Amino acid sequence: MADLRLIKGDITQFRGDAIVNAANTGLVGGGGVDGAIHRAAGPQLDVACRKLHGCPTGEAKVTPGFDLPVRFIIHTPGPIWRDGSFEEPKLLRSCYENSLKRAVENGCQTVAFPSISTGIYGYPLADACQIAVSTIRQFNAPLQVTMVAFDEATYRAFEKAME
Repeated sequence: MADLRLIKGDITQFRGDAIVNAANTGLVGGGGVDGAIHRAAGPQLDVACRKLHGCPTGEAKVTPGFDLPVRFIIHTPGPIWRDGSFEEPKLLRSCYENSLKRAVENGCQTVAFPSISTGIYGYPLADACQIAVSTIRQFNAPLQVTMVAFDEATYRAFEKAME
C-alpha cells in the first residue's frame, strides 16, 4: 500500500524519484503547475514532450526530469470539469492510477503529485482531493507518495480528505 504524505510548497523543488505534471493533452507547457514544471526542467523537456505526440486525458507518459531534482516527470492530462456527467471522476481516478503505474514501472520509490485538474480545469477541489486520496490509498505498491499543495486552500482540502 502506498504511504501518503502532504506538504505545502512548490512541486518543482521536490527531491525524489518523480513528480507528476498536471499536463495538457498536447504535452506542451501551459499555465499553472504545467508551465512551472516546463520552466524549471529546461528546454529539453519541450523537445522530449514533442516526441511523445501528446497524451489522452487520464493516461500518463514519462520523460526524464532534466534540470529538476528528480529522475522522471510523469505527465498526465486531467479532465476539464463540465458538470460531472462526462466521466470526469473516472478520468481523474485514471490520472492518479496511471501515474502511479508509470512510477512503479520506472523503479520509483518516491513520487510527488500536484492537485490535478483543480486549477484552470475547474474540478471542484474537495471532490478532486477525495478521489486523489482514495485512489492513492488503494494503490497496491510500496511507494511513498507526497501530495504537494501549492496554496493553503488546497492544503486544507487534502488535509480534510486524508482524515
